[in-house]
Amino acid sequence: MLFKKLSVFIVFLWSFQLNLCYSQIKKTTITSSMQPTTSIIHTYDTAVFAAGCFWCTEAIFLQVKGVIKVESGYMGGHIDAPTYEQVCTGRTGHAEVCRIVFDSKLVSYQQLLKAFFIAHDPTQLNRQGNDEGTQYRSSIFYKNEQQKKLASYYIKQLNEAHVYPKNIVTILEPIDTFYKAEEYHNNYYAQHKEQAYCRFVIQPKLEKFNRVFNKL
Repeated sequence: MLFKKLSVFIVFLWSFQLNLCYSQIKKTTITSSMQPTTSIIHTYDTAVFAAGCFWCTEAIFLQVKGVIKVESGYMGGHIDAPTYEQVCTGRTGHAEVCRIVFDSKLVSYQQLLKAFFIAHDPTQLNRQGNDEGTQYRSSIFYKNEQQKKLASYYIKQLNEAHVYPKNIVTILEPIDTFYKAEEYHNNYYAQHKEQAYCRFVIQPKLEKFNRVFNKL
């Protein structure tokens, strides 16, 4: 297994800087002009996000009420059935993603977008903290034009409000073949809480997210 490198100093410096942005993101909403014209009743929906290490992303979205399932995997590359080791080289073009199944009666796609932007730093190009490479890019994989429009509009709002000191670099990509990650990645944080990466990287992010997003 290829272990991710840990830099506690970088992680906590990044966490401190982002803390200034969280309260503004909470106040940023998608205006009524961008709301779906029809409501979805009694159905499940899906969202696919890349926000750096999928261990972190999975742990965060599993806390959100209305999220039914989170699957870690790979998307957006140019080879079939990539392995974790191949993706970690940054040469396959894949991003580490989480495919989220959610109950739209309990949580909306718009709320998941808000959670996505709180869960990571969308101004870092091809990296999150000390995890660097295109596999850690910030990306929203949209499944239809409605998701694309909502994501694009929300990014525009955040940039215009200067929520972050730099412009958001999150890219929008059409949904592609999802390759489920190896079994040992599933619910990684819950199974490895004592590991250094989990204690010093994932846990602080999770605690901060829960404080900011406690209503969800």
